[in-house]
Amino acid sequence: MRSVLITGGSRGIGRAMVELFSAEGWQVAFTYLRSEAEAKALSAATGALAIRADAESESEILSSVKAAESAFGEIDCLINNAAVSGFSLLTDIATAEWERFLRINLTAPFLYARAVLPAMIRRGKGRILNISSMWGLVGASCEVHYSATKAGLIGFTKALAKEVGPSGITVNAIAPGVIETDMNRTLSEEDLCALKEETPLSRLGKPQEVARAALFLCSEDAGFITGEILNLSGGFVTP
Repeated sequence: MRSVLITGGSRGIGRAMVELFSAEGWQVAFTYLRSEAEAKALSAATGALAIRADAESESEILSSVKAAESAFGEIDCLINNAAVSGFSLLTDIATAEWERFLRINLTAPFLYARAVLPAMIRRGKGRILNISSMWGLVGASCEVHYSATKAGLIGFTKALAKEVGPSGITVNAIAPGVIETDMNRTLSEEDLCALKEETPLSRLGKPQEVARAALFLCSEDAGFITGEILNLSGGFVTP
């Protein structure tokens, strides 16, 4: 039975991945921070292991990896999903907020990858999947901190794929468009309608659609795919 560690798994895209991977017979561990009630309910419903971990804390990141390894013996797939978003003019972004985005959206994936890679390299196999954003591909006005960190995650993905490919490890990313999650709850109905109109498929994406793409990229069928950024935006972003 294959195992996966999903960061930020209690809600939204992360929750959809926990549910799908569990349903497909994977051993699943996921991290959460504040959504304790949701995490416990999800764990009870799926059998997945819920681990409280702050993505800003290196020690808690390392502890969460050890907890998953202790439960499963090994981690076959790491999915870096935990993230924060925000909407603000650059001139209004405090330095502390900028640094917070860097720690959670970029440094945490680095720390998680660094923690799981030694065992993957020894085994000569593994999957690392990073959840970026279409704004990491094209940038978003008034989301400079979010766009910059998600673009950094894309560069991280491409570089690490080249580094660990010889060890049989694939590293890919998904760049979702506007997905029906809590992350977009601050958008007005007018804004959401405008985003739907700008999307060729004329709708928002569903968390389950991202989860299915993640399942494929973590599967044996994706063994010859690495360094790729899957644009899952309903046509909003095109090459």
